[in-house]
Amino acid sequence: MSGTGLAAGVAYSCGPVEAIPYGEGRAFAVGGHQVAVFRKRDGTLRALSAVCPHKGGPIADGQIDNKVVLCPLHLNAFELDTGCSTTGAAPLRIYPVYLEDGEIVVFVS
Repeated sequence: MSGTGLAAGVAYSCGPVEAIPYGEGRAFAVGGHQVAVFRKRDGTLRALSAVCPHKGGPIADGQIDNKVVLCPLHLNAFELDTGCSTTGAAPLRIYPVYLEDGEIVVFVS
């Protein structure tokens, strides 16, 4: 992954958007962080911490719908837009994510 410096952080390329099927997520190591990038069924992207704060579950392996991802270990639910838990767990960090020429770019500050 390559990084490009921005004002208060770094933008990291995570590869082509086609690497993530619609309705699924993938984990990436970016700037010393484990980040789960999700490609919603409408094609929009969301990026959250890839590790569940409850017991360290792999968030990228969780099931998603249009609004939440479920941790595959204990089914804690987290909002894709905010990282907030709807089931009482600590929130997940969110990361800005966007497409640039078909490549997924995650910004880490």
